[in-house]
Amino acid sequence: MTFLTAATRYLNLTLEGGEKIFYREAGSTESPTVLLLHGFPTSSHQFRDLIPRLAPKYRVIAPDFPGYGFTEVPSGYSYTFDNLANTIDEFLEKIPQPPQKYSIYIFDYGAPVGLRLALKHPDRIQAILSQNGNAYDEGLGAFWDPIRAVWENKNDETLAGISYLVEYNATKWQYENGTSDLSTVGPEFYTLDQTHMDRPGNKDIQVALLYDYRNNLPLYPKFQEYFRKSQVPLLAAWGKNDAIFVPPGAEAFKRDLPNAKVELLDGGHFVSVTHTAQLAKLILDFLKDNNIS
Repeated sequence: MTFLTAATRYLNLTLEGGEKIFYREAGSTESPTVLLLHGFPTSSHQFRDLIPRLAPKYRVIAPDFPGYGFTEVPSGYSYTFDNLANTIDEFLEKIPQPPQKYSIYIFDYGAPVGLRLALKHPDRIQAILSQNGNAYDEGLGAFWDPIRAVWENKNDETLAGISYLVEYNATKWQYENGTSDLSTVGPEFYTLDQTHMDRPGNKDIQVALLYDYRNNLPLYPKFQEYFRKSQVPLLAAWGKNDAIFVPPGAEAFKRDLPNAKVELLDGGHFVSVTHTAQLAKLILDFLKDNNIS
């Protein structure tokens, strides 16, 4: 399949609290909007190759969360998922020509951020594109076991047990694990992520968010209730070899959304990087089939 492409613009928007949000945007403001929400330990850079494949038909917006990429926030910013969602919500209100409706692409940390937006503004969500973006207990793989230990008893010993997660080998592993063809993983992806995490104070931010992730689990029933009530169109395109958010989490969407489309790709956590063309086609076809075009 031949894809048309569109140029990506690299922009900044300063919010009232002083947060300077870096974001990538492409496509026409007259087109339906797709909001791309990244995860840990990356940034909007993970969508570098996906954005130009979607932009000929959609307005694509991909912000960097506070603590990630090129976004800058005041020193007193509190790193919780509630705050990340509130910041992105304000960003969407303040962006030039703010979208009134949009589809959300939720990946990893982007899921609890995006689904908070859906709870707050259910009327704005046209579709959900879940790429290893979880909303069910069964989607949490063994990767989370040492993190759960911190949730249950935060101390020096349990924190030491997750310190490896912010180091280079773990960052590279997230891209390569479950990927059969390592030549599809450009080293700039994990190198840039690690460079950002190696900034002074950033690893403390990452640990704070890993600890706060525990507060997402009690929201799962609310997310699921939203699915049942809204019957929002949902595509779950997951890497089937992901050890972080595992395939049962993708299949679980069907409990609350019987018409959900589930596609398991032969990849790991970052199929947005390793299976970009296949993923883009799934997204474009799904949105077209749901009359979002």
